[in-house]
Amino acid sequence: MIRRPPRSTLSSSSAASDVYKRQVSTQSTGRTRRSAMFCQISGQTPEDPVISPKTGFLFERRLIEKYIDTTGKCPVSGEELSADDLVSVKANKVVKPRPVQATSIPGMLALFQNEWDALMLETFTLKQQLDTVRQELSHSLYQHDAACRVIARLTKERDSAKQALANAQANISSTAAAAMETDVAGIPAAVCEKMAAHSKKLSKGRKKRAAAPTQASAEEITSYSEKSSVAVHGASKPGVLCLGLSAKDSSLAVTGGVDGSVVVTNKSTGQIASSLTGHTKKVTSVTFHPTQDAIVSTSADKTGRVWTLNGKDYSTALQLKCHTAEVSGAAIQPSADYLVTASLDATWAFWDLQSGSMLFQKPAGSSGYSTTQFHPDGVILATGTTDSLIRIWDIKTQDNVHSFEGHRGAVNSVAFSENGYYMASCAADSCIKLWDLRKLKNFATINADGASAVNFDFSGQFLASAAGQNITVYNTKSWEVVKSFNDAHSGQITDVAWGPDAKFLASTSMDLSLIHISEPTRLLSISYAVFCLKKKKKTINKLSNN
Repeated sequence: MIRRPPRSTLSSSSAASDVYKRQVSTQSTGRTRRSAMFCQISGQTPEDPVISPKTGFLFERRLIEKYIDTTGKCPVSGEELSADDLVSVKANKVVKPRPVQATSIPGMLALFQNEWDALMLETFTLKQQLDTVRQELSHSLYQHDAACRVIARLTKERDSAKQALANAQANISSTAAAAMETDVAGIPAAVCEKMAAHSKKLSKGRKKRAAAPTQASAEEITSYSEKSSVAVHGASKPGVLCLGLSAKDSSLAVTGGVDGSVVVTNKSTGQIASSLTGHTKKVTSVTFHPTQDAIVSTSADKTGRVWTLNGKDYSTALQLKCHTAEVSGAAIQPSADYLVTASLDATWAFWDLQSGSMLFQKPAGSSGYSTTQFHPDGVILATGTTDSLIRIWDIKTQDNVHSFEGHRGAVNSVAFSENGYYMASCAADSCIKLWDLRKLKNFATINADGASAVNFDFSGQFLASAAGQNITVYNTKSWEVVKSFNDAHSGQITDVAWGPDAKFLASTSMDLSLIHISEPTRLLSISYAVFCLKKKKKTINKLSNN
């Protein structure tokens, strides 16, 4: 029997060795008895055994270190223990025996079969889980789609409610304005004095005003060829009937269509900026307010509307109700505070834009009014009638001071030159007539099949007319043709307008499009100029050589 020295003489390593020896082998009655080492945590033979001198327990190093990192105690006794207290035990490397199934070929085949069966079972389970996930995903996508539809419906209902509220407020305003007592004697004297003072100011400024240095010349207009086109209204009720350009932002244009909508487009982006809905029938005229972010429109639904910009969208601020038939046109008085609407019910009405109240309505005449326009001075109003007359009104007295005769059909369009001397008109008789307002007579008639619109540029130097699918520009000094844009549209042209300084022409048509016609890009212009200079130089050299 092996004798053991006293415990006090043992070092920590010798103590660990003795413990190891006690667990490995003991001799008893001449016979060796072997006992295996087992980890106190896993119950398995450790590959890297360590022992705790404090408790004498054996552990697998990786297991006891993880446990100590987590708790800081011995897993068996519960005493405080750290990794530094562990002592490695030197032992032979443990070789794990093969399982019984792997000791023969039939056993190995059975083992492989079990592994295969387990793999197939796991694959089947994964497929089931995949199908479940797919069903859940499909259900989630369906719920998402349903939620999107609900959100879209609610958004549409919200927009409709907002529009209905705006219309209701406009109706209340118009009803209240109609309920107010209208001055039966005519337009209030204070308003007439204000318009007269503004007229004098405009007349004085017009005499001193020179042509803008950026004003396009006849030669530049001759070079106009580049076109940009935008489809602005729905195809369900095809046709764009009227056009207006913004004085504040030359890139903005407003159009009215057969579909009853008013559409604002941006020339720079070529996109629709806003779509205004509220009219229930075709829109007959549209115009931008000269100083405010507002639009005036009239419609065959017997109403006019004033739209104001709220954020990025327009909403109805005023609804003008006083006519009993289609409202054919509207014109903003040059002071920008008043508005006139004309109707096929043979009346025209004078409105205060600030209050939305009607100040005066001219009693019905003999025939309906098909168009209207203010003279640049603002105290003369022209109305075209369905019986081929152009009536001139003194807005201060509301009297018909003159009637121009000559057309043989309903008047489609009336325009005044900026200098106030000339007036142009076109009618269903396919004629464009030029009138001298100083002599009160027609001095020229131009035959234009399908004439539909006339418009002077701001300088008064050029007149643009639309007839059929063609646009023609005239010089107002000689009244000669400057440029003809044949087949500008594929359908009947309905309106035409000049951009600032006559830098471009805009037009609308029954083909649903709004087009802008301008000079070619600068690069092409420079290239053309260089070509002309080279050609001129060759000609000079040739002449000098001769």
